[in-house]
Amino acid sequence: MKFFMVLKAKNIKHYSLILLTALFTAWFLFVQNILHSPVFSTEDGPKAVYKGEKNVAITFNIGWGDEKAAPILETLKKEKIKSATFFLSGSWAERHPDIVDEIEKEGYEIGMLGYDYKDYSDLEDQEIIRDISKAQEAFKKLNVKNIELLRAPTGHFDKRLLKISEKFGYTVVHWSIDSKDWTNPGVDRIVHNVNKAQKGDIILLHASDSAKQTNKALPELIDELRSKNLNFVNVSEMISNSSASSEEIR
Repeated sequence: MKFFMVLKAKNIKHYSLILLTALFTAWFLFVQNILHSPVFSTEDGPKAVYKGEKNVAITFNIGWGDEKAAPILETLKKEKIKSATFFLSGSWAERHPDIVDEIEKEGYEIGMLGYDYKDYSDLEDQEIIRDISKAQEAFKKLNVKNIELLRAPTGHFDKRLLKISEKFGYTVVHWSIDSKDWTNPGVDRIVHNVNKAQKGDIILLHASDSAKQTNKALPELIDELRSKNLNFVNVSEMISNSSASSEEIR
């Protein structure tokens, strides 16, 4: 009997150690997730906008390529979309000043997508500052004025970018609806993803060459959004005309 009691005690100690190890591991991973996950606000500090209250904003990221942007602009014009926001990387804008001019000519809003399309969450503060400064200089040379919006190139960012962007005078803009068009899932799937949009949503689309199906999907997704009586505005209009959401999200 004494042998079995000792054996039972050893088993309890063994399983207790396993349980404590598991709890510690879970706690460690939870803390790591908090420290490294994207956030949309800092306590009593700068905020990133990902949603408004009224209307809908379609946004396009462009980081490379010269084949898809022009047809998308033509489709928007054909569909009588007067308001949209294009987030451009500085390096792309330098290589395609004619398309940048066309975006401005059509009255669309331009936001900044950094310069080199790097993951800001992987960079040191000074590297982020240099990338944004380089993009600023690129747009200045192109005579693109009054840029007030900044989007993290890969969509990944942390509280540091919010503080850095505030010093530059930019509002960080994320999105609430991801079309996932860059994965080229098919026109029907892109339309389905966007069709989830409601009042106040900011929609992520791409006009880079990697997004091969976006232009084909545009007419149908625009029709779907209009069928919900949603009006199209640019991001700045959405921010100014409503109380934009900026709660912390992980």
